[in-house]
Amino acid sequence: MSRDEATLSRLLHTLSSGHYHSGDELGQRLGISRAAVWKQLQKLSELGIELESVRGRGYRLLGGLELLEPDRLWEQLGDQTRAQLTELEVLSVTDSTNSQAMQRAALGQGGYVCLAEQQTAGRGRRGRTWVSPFARNLYLSLSWGFEGGAAQLEGLSLAVGVAMCQVLESEGVGAVGLKWPNDLLWKQRKLAGVLLEMTGDPAGACQVVVGVGLNLAMPDQPARDIEQPWADLETVCASERCPVPGRNVLAARLIDALVALLSGYHREGFAAWREAWLARDAFAGRRVVVSSGARAQEGIARGVDVSGALLLEQDGERVLCHGGELSMRAAS
Repeated sequence: MSRDEATLSRLLHTLSSGHYHSGDELGQRLGISRAAVWKQLQKLSELGIELESVRGRGYRLLGGLELLEPDRLWEQLGDQTRAQLTELEVLSVTDSTNSQAMQRAALGQGGYVCLAEQQTAGRGRRGRTWVSPFARNLYLSLSWGFEGGAAQLEGLSLAVGVAMCQVLESEGVGAVGLKWPNDLLWKQRKLAGVLLEMTGDPAGACQVVVGVGLNLAMPDQPARDIEQPWADLETVCASERCPVPGRNVLAARLIDALVALLSGYHREGFAAWREAWLARDAFAGRRVVVSSGARAQEGIARGVDVSGALLLEQDGERVLCHGGELSMRAAS
């Protein structure tokens, strides 16, 4: 971390409480001039962080921020999780946590966790952009090694969705459903998504990267770039009358859940997660359209089989639809 980046990080931590701080106070704390303080504050605006300035009182971050803290995250992880991780890294700004994890995976490093406060090129499935404002949501990727190739990964994105729902439920957040093959929904609005990528031998030793994005408190301005109905945990918890989980606590619980899932998946497969997925199926019995490029087929969603393939009922018969580049939406 450069000296300038370190100064910006200290400024963020100072302002994260949401309290007012004068320019003089900030300069003294950071050991820089008032002019340098102003330049650093401008950088916060460039990150999309909303600042309030009041004459005679100073500057504050509206609502404050809970920044991700590596030491705090590590302490909150379970013993078994810590024993299986090789590295946990928190980045201020990166292109994509999945890209960072894929670089480690390509070198054979499993058990690597990458989180970021902001992504400049966050990715969803099928090349979509994942809107990633600074320190408002969770962007997390984890690399993991498998010896049995791609066959062992069948249904993994669905199992990850179940694990995420279970974490939210343990924090008091209910009413979250699953959309095949990789979305978490609240009232048919996207709350979170899963992106899996693989490197290595498709038939042998390989590394998979599990990337998850979870909306916690989406600001209005970046939300305008989201091209589908969305929700965040602040909205869900306000409606469900439950407390909003802290970012560090929630991140640690997600890491614990993902490590537990991945460490046993080569033995259990999706079959061990199928019933839990069906219990949270947001499209069960609904008429849907499954598409890939220009090709589309319509039918009734009848859950998933033991491999995680969608069961689509057409004219009384059930057709298997496997993930990959397929997407599903409600029929008009």
